[in-house]
Amino acid sequence: MLTRRSLLASSTAAIAASALPTTALASQTGQRMIDRANRWLAQLNDDQRATALFRFDSDTRRGWNYMLGSRAAPGLPLEQMSAPQKEAALDVLASGLSDYGLETAMNIMLQQDILRDELGKGSPDRNRERFSLMIFGAPSASDPWGWRWEGHHLTISYTLIGDQVVAQTPKSFSSEPNTVPSGPHEGLVVLEENEALGRALYGNLTGASQRQALLNERSFGNVQATAGRETGLGAPNGLALGDMTQDQADIAERLIALYTTDHLARPIAQAQASRLQDEDLSAVRFGWAGANLDGNSIYYRLHGQTFLIEFATLRNQPQHQHTIVHDLQRNLGAHVL
Repeated sequence: MLTRRSLLASSTAAIAASALPTTALASQTGQRMIDRANRWLAQLNDDQRATALFRFDSDTRRGWNYMLGSRAAPGLPLEQMSAPQKEAALDVLASGLSDYGLETAMNIMLQQDILRDELGKGSPDRNRERFSLMIFGAPSASDPWGWRWEGHHLTISYTLIGDQVVAQTPKSFSSEPNTVPSGPHEGLVVLEENEALGRALYGNLTGASQRQALLNERSFGNVQATAGRETGLGAPNGLALGDMTQDQADIAERLIALYTTDHLARPIAQAQASRLQDEDLSAVRFGWAGANLDGNSIYYRLHGQTFLIEFATLRNQPQHQHTIVHDLQRNLGAHVL
């Protein structure tokens, strides 16, 4: 497992619990993002700052992409930063994530070394530091701004107005190899529950319920709602949670939490959980594609009025797993900007 200690020989500061209400906590989290983003920017030289900063209305902000292979994302990658600059950049990343979310992100970064050294995939200079931080607009107490952390298999976007976090999607935590088969990191599993719970849910369906959930006999081979197609799937399709047994609906709701709240810093997770309480979860639909057999490519989605979750193993690559989460109304702050 890669940690900040092993990357930078420093520990990650946990976000302290507080008795303040969620709105105050969320504001504190937003202010923390402002402070940490500005601290990082202040350490950059002019050329680095020009690489890291984008206009808030930049096409780059809407052009998120985690299917980068060995290429670097826009922005300033860790590999072009000094050690103090890396520390400050990781402080920005940590400001939006839970311990679980940060651990998952760091393990996805570690996988780039595993892909290079143990699987021989990608260019020989592929590495754990080919992940970029970019800032959109100016982090301030009043204006719209945002930040994104991005590299192969990882995109994390936050949009703020001043210190108010107004959006935390699109977001992807993806993985290859999801279970490391050998070498120094043998046995590391990056996305532990995503595939197992999806398979368990579809496997628990029978008869007409399973037929209704089945979107396609063959897996789609990848997620569908990529940049520019976030709402391209149309109306939710598949089996409604309200038509499931309680045990099945419990698995579906655990999957929803896994994707939408587990990885978020506590105040943002609380706000997201409150938002989900306003959603009619009984109307959320679960859709599946592919044969539910070990080694087969599979696909599933959970699609509601306000969110879309997708999971896919790539065709003939069962250990190559892509996910995406969209807030269909609030991606990149669309509801207020």
